[in-house]
Amino acid sequence: MIKVLGSLPEKTYVACSGGPDSMAILDFLIRGKRDVTVAHFNHDTPFGRFAEKFVKSYCEKNDIKLVIGNIQKEKDSKESWEEYWRNERYRFFESLDGPVITAHHLDDVVEWWTFTSFHGNPRLIPYRRNKTIRPFLSTTKNEIWNWVDRKDIPYVTDPGNFDDKFARSYIRNNIIPQALKINPGLRKVIKKKVMKDYEDKKREAC
Repeated sequence: MIKVLGSLPEKTYVACSGGPDSMAILDFLIRGKRDVTVAHFNHDTPFGRFAEKFVKSYCEKNDIKLVIGNIQKEKDSKESWEEYWRNERYRFFESLDGPVITAHHLDDVVEWWTFTSFHGNPRLIPYRRNKTIRPFLSTTKNEIWNWVDRKDIPYVTDPGNFDDKFARSYIRNNIIPQALKINPGLRKVIKKKVMKDYEDKKREAC
């Protein structure tokens, strides 16, 4: 079951890459009668161009509003490719005139916490980043995949997800499976942290 943190906006942008996670969340929000506009970012890679065609076709077929963002500056030599794409993607989100919902889920938080721990500063993915909100941080990837399977949702798969030259991919494909052997309850541990962080931030905002 897809779980939601906080209340969902009635009218919102949905960050959609065309992958299974974002396609599931798009479907979830549409079935929930939200007024959604897809925000798709083209990373200017061969797959990025393919993904844009897929998302555009899906939106046209299902009468869904769509805006597309593109790379606006060259990569800084000090940035990794992951940082560069992320920075450009969030620049696009900030240019939009309303909230943007992303499909980040609990397994993403586990990966990010592990990645940042290796750099000496363990961090969670926050519920909010300026205009961007992440209501699905307590939902596991398996729960999202179950939605994809039950609703027979089409999607495309980024081959970069399996390329271990990217740190997050290496952690996802190699480190996390080993970590779960040591502590099978790792997701539960991180979920408690996610819920506490969300409640703390909510109290601070009051």
